[in-house]
Amino acid sequence: MTLTKKLSAEFIGTFWLVLGGCGSAVLAAAFPGMGIGFLGVALAFGLTLLTMAYAIGHISGCHINPAVSIGLWSGGRFSTAELIPYIIVQVAGGLAGAAVLYVIASGQAGFNVTAGFASNGYGVHSPGGYSLTAALVTEIVMTFMFIIIILGATDKRAPQGFAPIAIGLGLVLVHLISIPVTNASVNPARSTGVAIFQGSWAISQLWLFWLAPIVGAILAGIVYRWFETEKKA
Repeated sequence: MTLTKKLSAEFIGTFWLVLGGCGSAVLAAAFPGMGIGFLGVALAFGLTLLTMAYAIGHISGCHINPAVSIGLWSGGRFSTAELIPYIIVQVAGGLAGAAVLYVIASGQAGFNVTAGFASNGYGVHSPGGYSLTAALVTEIVMTFMFIIIILGATDKRAPQGFAPIAIGLGLVLVHLISIPVTNASVNPARSTGVAIFQGSWAISQLWLFWLAPIVGAILAGIVYRWFETEKKA
C-alpha cells in the first residue's frame, strides 16, 4: 500500500472520529427530551473507531490518533519515516471533521461555539471541575491503557479478527472514565480540531492534551515491547 493511500485513509478515519464522536457530544448529548448523555457520547467514540478499524485497518492500520501512531512507534510496530506524515494528516482530518461539525451546529439558532464545542479542558473547563493534576494523570493513564489494549489486541498471538471490537470497546471505557474529568481526549488530533474552533480557553489548555497522551503512549510502547522481549527469551 502506498503512503499516499495510507495517509488518505488516516485523514478520512480521523475526520469520521471527530465528526462522529464530537458531533454526538455537540448535537445529541443534551438534546431536549432525548439526549444521549455521557454514555451515548462514549459509545459514539467507540463506534466511530470500530467502524473505521474495519473500513481502513487493512489500508493504514487505522491509527486516526497521533498518540496511537507514537505508541506503535515506541513499541516497534511503526516506522519512523511514516510517523510525522501520519500525525500531520490526522490533525488535518480532525480539523476537517470539526469544520463540518461547526457548519452543521451553527445552523441552529443560538449556537455558541465558545461555550465548549466538545473541547477538552481542566479546572473550570473540566466537566466535573477537576484540577490540572487530575487531568494530567487521567490522560496519561487512559492513553497508556488504550495503547496497551491496541498493542495486545493486534499481537500475532491474539485471536485474529477481533481486534477492532476490543479496541472500540476500550475507547468506550476510556471515555466513560474520563469524560467527567477532561471531556476525554487521549487523542491530540481530536482535541486540536475542536479547540481551533472553540478559539479561546481550549487553545490555551491544548498543550496538556498533546503532552499527556504522548507520554502515556510512549510508556505503553516501552512496556509492551518488554512483554515481547520476555516472549522471545
